Amino acid sequence: MNENLFASFIAPTILGLPAAVLIILFPPLLIPTSKYLINNRLITTQQWLIKLTSKQMMAMHNTKGRTWSLMLVSLIIFIATTNLLGLLPHSFTPTTQLSMNLAMAIPLWAGAVIMGFRSKIKNALAHFLPQGTPTPLIPMLVIIETISLLIQPMALAVRLTANITAGHLLMHLIGSATLAMSTINLPSTLIIFTILILLTILEIAVALIQAYVFTLLVGLYLHDNT
Repeated sequence: MNENLFASFIAPTILGLPAAVLIILFPPLLIPTSKYLINNRLITTQQWLIKLTSKQMMAMHNTKGRTWSLMLVSLIIFIATTNLLGLLPHSFTPTTQLSMNLAMAIPLWAGAVIMGFRSKIKNALAHFLPQGTPTPLIPMLVIIETISLLIQPMALAVRLTANITAGHLLMHLIGSATLAMSTINLPSTLIIFTILILLTILEIAVALIQAYVFTLLVGLYLHDNT
């Protein structure tokens, strides 16, 4: 019970070298591919899910926004597989690191904003000053809208980091309580263990939902700028 709760969030090393890069590259290797003309059921189900997700995310975009479809689908698959692998015992979840989530959020957000300023500069600038704003409030509103624009990638990264980290901490605490109670009171242990199983199911759902929310918000930023 004296172990560090945040030990599982420390980036692992191999022979003193950071292993985060290898861990990040590992999830794509788990995605099955087929070299045959006729796919099996697993490949068929995977392709159906990808098409369904892509169709739902790209429905609101125009032709220019749909050029990002491959990137957005790859993003949601990467985040979802990384989150799910992080639920395995003694594993490391890269999406609990704010630096990595910022590294994903900032380039995507910046690309969408730059595209908006290049293609629709008038509409992009109009977001900084809503129509009908009283003259005395113009400087304040411009500052507020600028801050709200710049804080978008930080909000994306913090949301993903906080949700994944909170779930892992709660599972760690309940798991530790289950082990501690196993030698004291068996009925209480069974109750806590049941709660742990239900929480694990919830965390699987959260891992998938957070991947979808992150990608959906990137898509909304793209929609506003195309």
